[in-house]
Amino acid sequence: MTVSSLSIIFMGISIVLAVGAPVCAFLIPRKKFNLKAVPLFSGAAAFVLFALILERTLHQIVLKPDAAGNIELASRPVLYMLYGGLAAGVFEETARFASFRLLKKKYGGIGTALSYGIGHGGFEAVLIGGLTMIGNLAISVMINRGADVPLLSGEQLTALVSTKPPVFLMGGIERVFALIIQISLSVLVWYAVTGKGKLWLFPAAVGLHALIDFAPALYQAGVVKNIYLLESGVAVSAAVAAWLAYYTHKKVGSFK
Repeated sequence: MTVSSLSIIFMGISIVLAVGAPVCAFLIPRKKFNLKAVPLFSGAAAFVLFALILERTLHQIVLKPDAAGNIELASRPVLYMLYGGLAAGVFEETARFASFRLLKKKYGGIGTALSYGIGHGGFEAVLIGGLTMIGNLAISVMINRGADVPLLSGEQLTALVSTKPPVFLMGGIERVFALIIQISLSVLVWYAVTGKGKLWLFPAAVGLHALIDFAPALYQAGVVKNIYLLESGVAVSAAVAAWLAYYTHKKVGSFK
């Protein structure tokens, strides 16, 4: 039982994408858009508080996963989709809204929204995409060397070995699309906070976030089974979100 060399290569590429994309997104346009570190780290901190702590606490109460991680509500896909999408939308967009209310006192311009989005999406990319894939890569190397992996069950090892190589590559590509989505949503909420008469953009961002998360929720529930179809949907969502953010910026704001 071994993990294919191509799978290992794609894991490495995904790690580079998950870690490198947010770093490049911040450093390359830093001077042009006056990107600042404080909004960047605020985005990462808000993601931890609202998504990893508060939202997951609600999940534990509502979804009640068993010891194996199984969720009863997943057997009712429509409710699971609505709950998962709306929970993510409400918590993460509220995090943006509250953060921007504070940040706008000292940090102005579109750079604040971009920095925050990179911090939020970047930390998510490193945590979900980078660290997970690093773990998969380390375990794969151990398997190929014939070493014991005592922390994983036989089913988990078999799943890792049998997973098709492109799936590992898509993990990194998905993180890039997710980063684009997080930056775009940050722009919408930034103008909800700073644009005159644009408060409606906040619930619009909540709704857009929920809509984007519906497909992944259906995949988790087993309704959508084709991962390539799922990732195509994520790509389209990123393109739509980016266009909406750019359009809103052109109508409301300025790159100054």
